[in-house]
Amino acid sequence: MTAKKKILKTIAAVAVIIAALAAVSVLMVNFSVKNSVEDKIIYTVTGDTAFDNENISEMKALEPDCILILGAGITDKDTPSPMLKDRLDAGIQLYKEGVASKILLSGDNGQQEHNEIHVMLKYAKEAGVPEEDIFCDHAGFSTYDSMYRASSIFGVERAIVVTQKYHQYRALYVGEELGLDVWGVASDQEEYAGQSYRDLREILARIKDFGKAAIKSESVLGGEVIPISGSGIISHGE
Repeated sequence: MTAKKKILKTIAAVAVIIAALAAVSVLMVNFSVKNSVEDKIIYTVTGDTAFDNENISEMKALEPDCILILGAGITDKDTPSPMLKDRLDAGIQLYKEGVASKILLSGDNGQQEHNEIHVMLKYAKEAGVPEEDIFCDHAGFSTYDSMYRASSIFGVERAIVVTQKYHQYRALYVGEELGLDVWGVASDQEEYAGQSYRDLREILARIKDFGKAAIKSESVLGGEVIPISGSGIISHGE
């Protein structure tokens, strides 16, 4: 074997080892994120958004400051995506059952043609939630930003987080790492198109937010403090 071939073989072997180590690291972080908050997912909605009295009593006993509903895309400028609609339906029912006296809507309002908050706020108001009980985080550009700003901007200390189960692990992990006491209600009322791709992408997102949480990275935007204990109307921006 020539010296050149030996070098190439060595390089290939090193590359395989590095790739294997990277894959193991990804799997370990992914497992750590999921395992650390598995017991924080206290309810999974299936089929409809009916909660029985025992579920409601357990959630009320946690005394959450708010129900935090995370954004999930929109169909058009007035219509939530199926995933977002399910999150809103579950969160609004929790509010109406008296689990928490406030709702915090957190989504991406970074583009004029993609205003998740406008859609979420409209949906909540049409469902009969009083305006003063709805808080809007227009700079929830990512899951990490949403959890960070829930604490830093709205003063949330304890929350029921509503999102689909695959996404709950990351949201709850980030929240816990940032000092929040968070519990999850998974809004999986149906099967969603493209979920296999979403699951794969979520693994990479967990790795990213694992790192951000480790160094306590700040959110993309700061802003004026709007206490969750007051009126949410000032946060609507309309």
